Amino acid sequence: MQQSKLHEDGQYIMNILKSMAERQEQEEIKAAKRQADFEAEMKQRNIDFEAEMKQRKIEFEAEMKQRKAESDAEMKKRDLAYAKREKKREREAAKRQAEFDAEMKKRKEEFDAEMKKRDEAAAKRDEAAAKYKADSDAEFKKFKEKMGVYDNSIGNIVEQFFFNSFQKGDTNFFGEKFDRIEKNINGIEKDYKDEYDILLINGKSVAIVEVKTKAHANHIDRIKNKAVTFRKNFPSYKDLKVFLGFASMSFNPELEDLCKENGIVIIKTSGENLIFYDKNIKTY
Repeated sequence: MQQSKLHEDGQYIMNILKSMAERQEQEEIKAAKRQADFEAEMKQRNIDFEAEMKQRKIEFEAEMKQRKAESDAEMKKRDLAYAKREKKREREAAKRQAEFDAEMKKRKEEFDAEMKKRDEAAAKRDEAAAKYKADSDAEFKKFKEKMGVYDNSIGNIVEQFFFNSFQKGDTNFFGEKFDRIEKNINGIEKDYKDEYDILLINGKSVAIVEVKTKAHANHIDRIKNKAVTFRKNFPSYKDLKVFLGFASMSFNPELEDLCKENGIVIIKTSGENLIFYDKNIKTY
């Protein structure tokens, strides 16, 4: 009985194990089927995806081709419009250039005509001016010749007046007593040629007097230089003291101040008498 019990228990266990084996086999079959179904589904999906991508590519390429065709057509249309506008602008520019050239040509012709008139007028003016200048020069030459004689005459009269005044007056001038008086003495030493209107001379000193009808400031330097030229022209007098005087019928205050600054004696007239200013006298 105990063996029968063990046999039944073993049979039960065997049945359970067999059932479990069958169930496991069924599960494996199901799993294999699911795997096969999944792989089939993935394969189909891949086929569908590739087909969809191919279709999309075809559609995209078709769309791009359409867009390119439309773009090319638009660009062609724009190019035609641009070419038309450019042609119109070129025609307008050519027209404006032609009008400008015509205007410039007209202005140049008018300018040339005006310049020709002016040149002709200028030539006439130059001719008239040249004639006027020639006539004026001839007239002025005659005038200068007359005035030269007149100026020389006036200058000689003035020089003679001062010389006579020195001669008939006191011989004490420049703080010295002079025993000789000379006029219009010329120095002829090379590079030192000069003329001395009046000379007052003694054994110690010489006074050089420059005489002018009307005194000017530009005479001062020439007067001062006469002390140098006198010693070169007359070396026998080189050791004498030299005084300088400026005699004129007319002095202005500025010139008198300039003479005083340079120690040159001012000699003026008052009626028939001479007036000396020798407070600032200088030995040269």
